[in-house]
Amino acid sequence: MTPFTARVIEIIKSIPEGKVMTYGQIAKHAGSPRGARQVVRILHSMSKKHKLPWYRVINVKGEIAVKDDEANVSQKLFLQEEGIEFDGNNRINFELYQFHPDRVYEDHDLF
Repeated sequence: MTPFTARVIEIIKSIPEGKVMTYGQIAKHAGSPRGARQVVRILHSMSKKHKLPWYRVINVKGEIAVKDDEANVSQKLFLQEEGIEFDGNNRINFELYQFHPDRVYEDHDLF
């Protein structure tokens, strides 16, 4: 496992109940500001193995990015169960629900 992947997993696990982060935000905090697609790949391939709260990760618009209808509905239900509300456009208010980890890792921290 790469240091970046390990950091992404650690960050996703740290998202508290009732909060969300974006793919890009996670990538930036893990040391790769342009690594949002890598975060998607990690979530897709490692969520079950590492018991990641995958549903707490949304896109930069505040929307659920999962295109599969069943997974989309599941993600919305999980978030609503944690008290997260959606507006009329199915968006989440970042001012209320976005999580901000304390530390941003730089590339040199990964090696």
